[in-house]
Amino acid sequence: MEKQIKKPVCSLTDCDGNVFALAGRVSKCLKQAGMPDKAKEFQEKLFKCGSYDEALQLMMTYVEVE
Repeated sequence: MEKQIKKPVCSLTDCDGNVFALAGRVSKCLKQAGMPDKAKEFQEKLFKCGSYDEALQLMMTYVEVE
C-alpha cells in the first residue's frame, strides 16, 4: 500500500487571482511544509498546463486550498 502524504494547507482566498500569484503561493506553502522537491515538481508541471482551470486543478492536487 502506498503511503499517504498529507498535503499542506494553503490559503488562496486573499491572493490575487493571477495564475502566477497563485502558483507562487502554492510553491511557498510547499517549501514551508518542508517539501521543496514537491514545489519543484509542481512548478515543472504547471508550465505544461494548457489553461487556467488546468493550473487550478494541479494546485489542488498539491495543497489543501482554503
